Amino acid sequence: MSGYTKLLKFDKETVRKIQIRDDYTCLFCKLGYHTEKFNPNSLDFIVNDIAHFIPKSKLGLGIEENGIEVCRFHHHLLDNGHKGLRQEMLKIMEKYLKSHYPNWDKNNLVYRKY
Repeated sequence: MSGYTKLLKFDKETVRKIQIRDDYTCLFCKLGYHTEKFNPNSLDFIVNDIAHFIPKSKLGLGIEENGIEVCRFHHHLLDNGHKGLRQEMLKIMEKYLKSHYPNWDKNNLVYRKY
């Protein structure tokens, strides 16, 4: 990996900080968001990821202010958007991140060369 692409990934220390901030729990599971088919034994709910608010494809940085802990099920809903939930999920993420970072601004989450 070279150049700016390193800046788009969450490094181990940042992942740890996000996990601690989020209490090692998926934000959307905590809220009961679309968990009506919840299977507590499914790996999709057991394994958590760190999801970008501004995705890497849009040059979203791998920083605390740009990530939340999510289970694989909710990460899939967020990334694939086939159910039309992405915008609603992003609003939930934004509200959550703003509650932790008073000066949070999505414009500061994107890689800029200059």
